[in-house]
Amino acid sequence: MTAGMRRNHGRTARAAAVAAVAVLLCGLPFGIGARAADEAARIAAVVRPTADFSKAEPYELNPGGGATSFAPLNSSAFSHPSANMSFERTLDFKVGDGIFRKLWVSSPSSTLSSDGLGPLYNARSCQSCHLKDGRGQPPAQGEPGVALFLRLSIPPQSDADRAALASHRADAIPDPVYGTQFQNFAIQGIPAEGRMEIDHEDVPVTFADGETVTLRKPKYRAAGLNYGPMHPKVMLSPRVAPPMIGMGLLEAIRDADILALADPDDRDGDGVSGRANRGWSAESGKAVLTRFGWKAGQPSVAQQSAYAFAGDMGISSKLARKGSGECTGAQAACIAAPDGSDPAEGVELPDKMFDLVAFYARNLAVPARRDVDAPAVLEGKRVFYESGCIACHRPKFVTRRDAARPEQSFQLIWPYTDLLLHDMGEGLADGRPEGDASGTEWRTPPLWGIGLTETVSGHSRFLHDGRARSLMEAVLWHGGEAEGAKQKVLQLSKQERDALIAFLRSL
Repeated sequence: MTAGMRRNHGRTARAAAVAAVAVLLCGLPFGIGARAADEAARIAAVVRPTADFSKAEPYELNPGGGATSFAPLNSSAFSHPSANMSFERTLDFKVGDGIFRKLWVSSPSSTLSSDGLGPLYNARSCQSCHLKDGRGQPPAQGEPGVALFLRLSIPPQSDADRAALASHRADAIPDPVYGTQFQNFAIQGIPAEGRMEIDHEDVPVTFADGETVTLRKPKYRAAGLNYGPMHPKVMLSPRVAPPMIGMGLLEAIRDADILALADPDDRDGDGVSGRANRGWSAESGKAVLTRFGWKAGQPSVAQQSAYAFAGDMGISSKLARKGSGECTGAQAACIAAPDGSDPAEGVELPDKMFDLVAFYARNLAVPARRDVDAPAVLEGKRVFYESGCIACHRPKFVTRRDAARPEQSFQLIWPYTDLLLHDMGEGLADGRPEGDASGTEWRTPPLWGIGLTETVSGHSRFLHDGRARSLMEAVLWHGGEAEGAKQKVLQLSKQERDALIAFLRSL
């Protein structure tokens, strides 16, 4: 296919996505409230999972709807703007990209727009963890963690702690010395908190035909503690940086559509429950449904961004205003260190810059699917659906209408997630609750773009801590509510397993 043919193909596919939305819009009133009955019925028919695996579905090539990117599939495949974005808004995207890549320095500094790092931190830029806007990976033996860090918390110690958790004003109780995030870097003159160490245990898994895969189960510990011991009941949870694509589209899914998929009591008896998490919204000042992060702990792209700036880099913003970042009362020199707050706004990341980087994060486009009509991909799709994987990895949604965010407004999207919490069993358990999520529950991660991980990030590490070294290893780590689906995969023939991976690589 020539370059000109690829451009024409991209334009045709984008036009098809727009046409899909037009079909959905036809004859329906514009608004952002509850859907009318005729609209709801039409959307229900569109998002209903298919039972026909003889051919690709209409618009399946466009997982991000009209925002889908048809840019070249190279290491920058996750870094393109929503394809339906106007020229004027593209400039904001590019400026936000620059802020996302910015290397922050400690304060005081002559570079006033870039100072305020730390004093404790895990990375100096957003791009350091989300390289090329992609997926992070665990550090090599002996290297410090950058894209992988440890969350910390302790059980509630008082009535005040329990009240904070019950009201969702807190999603976890911090370690009294080390806070809620373990930082292995610090600015000059301030000791880092320590270092993360990882050991591994081999876990063999055998398919019905005798082929064996050896999984590696990691064990984490915080070592070299520079501020004394942690609480004796501290809970550690590893978290690797997830890919950034499609976040604005996930944000545009209606709360009602997510809640409609929840089945906390498993009333349908399929062994899959699914629960929504809730947390405190700094934007609205109340507890709301949350959907971002490995345990669905954050409600919006903006708050996810603000808390990442604060925890990962110690950079304050309008939604997380503490200039000393994660420093606790037990770290006096850390709190006393100068910060880089703007005198007028009182934060290190001024509102305009914050809004631009949130706009960038919201509009990182999902790349187009590949090989949707290939026989092996269609066979793998059948295996994926019939094994029960779509009980959690729901294929399709239609986003809400939103005039303020036209790129995400009323799009048919294919994220393969329900954004709900599911018990994944003891094999993946971190033992650390977060909000309403238990120590065995994780949010269903979106699968769009997963087949481009090696192209963008240069590795094939998956799951919340990157323990899986391949897509099949990721599947075999599933347990709990996904145990039934995993058992079906273990019974597959080699040809069916290869087809399943071909389907996942096409996403």
